[in-house]
Amino acid sequence: MIATRFCFAQNRGRTVRLFFRRHLLSQNKPLSMPSRPKLFRFIISLISVAASLTAPAAFAGDEILLIRAARVFDGYTMRNDAEVLVTDGKIARIENREAIKDVEAKTIDLGDATLLPGFIELHAHLAFQHVPSETVLRHGITTLRDVGGPLHQPYGGDGSLRVLTSGPIITAPGGYPIPSLGEADIALPVADEAQARDTVRKLVEGGAAVIKVALEPGGEAGAPWSGGHAHGHGQHNAHSAPHGHAPAHDKTATWPLLPENVVKAIVDEAHKLNRKVAAHIAEEKGAQIALNAGIDEWAHTPCEELPEPLLKQAVARQVKVVSTIDTLAKCPGVVSNVQRLADLGAEFLYGAEIAHPDIPWGIDAQELLYLQHLAGMQPLDVLRTATSKAGLYLNMPLLGTLLPGAPADLIAVRGDPTQKLKLLEYPDLVISGGKIVVDRFTVMH
Repeated sequence: MIATRFCFAQNRGRTVRLFFRRHLLSQNKPLSMPSRPKLFRFIISLISVAASLTAPAAFAGDEILLIRAARVFDGYTMRNDAEVLVTDGKIARIENREAIKDVEAKTIDLGDATLLPGFIELHAHLAFQHVPSETVLRHGITTLRDVGGPLHQPYGGDGSLRVLTSGPIITAPGGYPIPSLGEADIALPVADEAQARDTVRKLVEGGAAVIKVALEPGGEAGAPWSGGHAHGHGQHNAHSAPHGHAPAHDKTATWPLLPENVVKAIVDEAHKLNRKVAAHIAEEKGAQIALNAGIDEWAHTPCEELPEPLLKQAVARQVKVVSTIDTLAKCPGVVSNVQRLADLGAEFLYGAEIAHPDIPWGIDAQELLYLQHLAGMQPLDVLRTATSKAGLYLNMPLLGTLLPGAPADLIAVRGDPTQKLKLLEYPDLVISGGKIVVDRFTVMH
């Protein structure tokens, strides 16, 4: 084992070999191997030297960092030639370049790059589909909301992915997602108002940051769950543009829906406990129940084209729409719904549905492009859906910003992502809670 590590250390660079030779020459000894015990001790010391000389730069979580960039997006506006001071895992200051002079800090100058808050993914199935959280974090998502999976307390945000959860989805007995995925860790059927309220209380006690209900009868053309591959099974080219011409689909089976009075009880109990309610809806009947019951969020852009009065009702009631356009790219109504909702003034929030088979395990630039081109958003508006607006919606108003007091969750990309959103899929700097997770800028310097 030690010999193997020594070979690895040798391969890391000529420094180790030169050190070995100079050590022996300094002892006025021939270039022959020392005795076995001494050799082992010597190799161990060499490994330590090699690691210190060849390891990429990393900084302690409590180290003060001063990060400069040509562009800094603070969650609301883009600043030119700015710098951000990070102390104790939080943003301490954001100023013009060279304005912060009164502190000793490790300075990282990113050059012609853009520094942004880490992205917030509002629709994922991380635990249920066993997606590696480290992979998601390294690709720019620093906070993720798991909406449909095992129940747990919030965790992370200190060098690891911050994860919030809804726990299992509340649904009707036999309702979605039970027919395709079963109940374990993904669904909680409720039969009446009392059971619904009790379920909400238990979810909140167990750590649920949001309550999710399913109002899905099934059978929508183009919907992944209607094809029997809900949240991770089957084939779907999410990166082909939505076209609105999916083939006719025969709704041969209907899954039961929660009745309106039960959904109202869920919403009422959740709001008493300061939790919002997200509804999985895809067509008119589920959408109407959700609106009548007072839910806060559509967990997807609806798959089927909805009547205009229903969309107006959703906007009037300030229902937030988590986009997931890329996931639902084959749904015939998604383009029309996005465009009309945007025209009516609906508020979209970023969500790509990580764990869907064709969605990147990190920032999904295609989702951002759909928001730009279908919802008619300017690039900065698109960035806000995944940063400051998402943090506000989660009742964590500094999350998703680089304002003083915010968690030091940052990413950086070379160039200007407002000119090329695709850059965001490949961040060269990722910081979580003040701890550097990825730093390709320092290594390349």
